[in-house]
Amino acid sequence: MLAFSSVSHSYEMYENKGRKYYEQTGDVVWEIKTAEKIVAITFDDGPDARYTSQVLDLLAQYEAKATFFIIGKNAEKNPDLVLRQYEEGHELANHTYTHPWTTSVHKLDKELKLTNEIIFSITGFRPTLFRPVGGQYTDAMITKAVNNGFKVVMWSWHQDTEDWANPGVTKIIDKVLTGTQPGDVILFHDAGGDRSQTIRALEKILPELKKQGYQFVTISELLEYQSRNIQ
Repeated sequence: MLAFSSVSHSYEMYENKGRKYYEQTGDVVWEIKTAEKIVAITFDDGPDARYTSQVLDLLAQYEAKATFFIIGKNAEKNPDLVLRQYEEGHELANHTYTHPWTTSVHKLDKELKLTNEIIFSITGFRPTLFRPVGGQYTDAMITKAVNNGFKVVMWSWHQDTEDWANPGVTKIIDKVLTGTQPGDVILFHDAGGDRSQTIRALEKILPELKKQGYQFVTISELLEYQSRNIQ
């Protein structure tokens, strides 16, 4: 899924201030600048009864932490997986309740709150990170999310694996390994369709990046590195 700096869907429309503005305010993050060999692996759309457990097994095998952008209705169906993600030290984040491609900001507000309450009911933790569906946003959406206490998280534009389209295991692997830079945010999906290619790609990507000296961190940990670099 490509990230857009403006959209023509039926979100309440306001002038979009763009990436440069939001990176300066700190309300939205795509990646960070750092010399440290760290990357943040993220997964959208889960949890999924078939694939999320396989992802978690691989992350445990390579001592990797990840951030999961959870859809609320999927969390309701798979509370055991949400709890496992949390107990194994991964970061839980909000990806709306129904994954709507078009909605009003008022409905977005309801979706964010409902998903947070579901995750809290399972884990006792309320996420503070939000990823817009498809990376599409407006100023009104950012304002609503920030006013609700969220940091908005996108991904590195060169690290969209497009695994949702099942492009082939080799393409997913090559996209990540040829483009990885310190501070990247890498986008995968653990639900929303057949994710067997994602699993097979991760079997190659995780050990190779670890061999190259990369540490896998959560988004919040990535932001802590950024804060230390700024100070």
